[in-house]
Amino acid sequence: MPQKARGGIAYIKADGVQYDLRGNCTVSPDDTEREGIAGQDGVHGFLERPRVPFISIDITDGAGVSLQQLRAIKDATVTAELANGKVYVLRNAWTSDAHEINTGDAQISVKFEGMSCRELV
Repeated sequence: MPQKARGGIAYIKADGVQYDLRGNCTVSPDDTEREGIAGQDGVHGFLERPRVPFISIDITDGAGVSLQQLRAIKDATVTAELANGKVYVLRNAWTSDAHEINTGDAQISVKFEGMSCRELV
């Protein structure tokens, strides 16, 4: 049976602009989280709360990358295409964390948060 890629090559775009994906790409599409409730007499059930879906990446700094432009992203469509063929779309996304350049590695960590994230099937 032929082997399939499970990880590795991936592509990231925000409003059609493709960034040089450095290595880390985390996709978290869930819009709810659950937490168990344990009492002294046993498990009572769980709490369910909304959470913000996100795509977190490390990109390579270069002449075409601007921290000011990254900070200005407020209503983007972010697409992550993964080596295993999965594609995720984060809608109405913004960049959420402060942007820092690691000058030794020419790397910038970027976290996009959005209103919804769906896997395209």
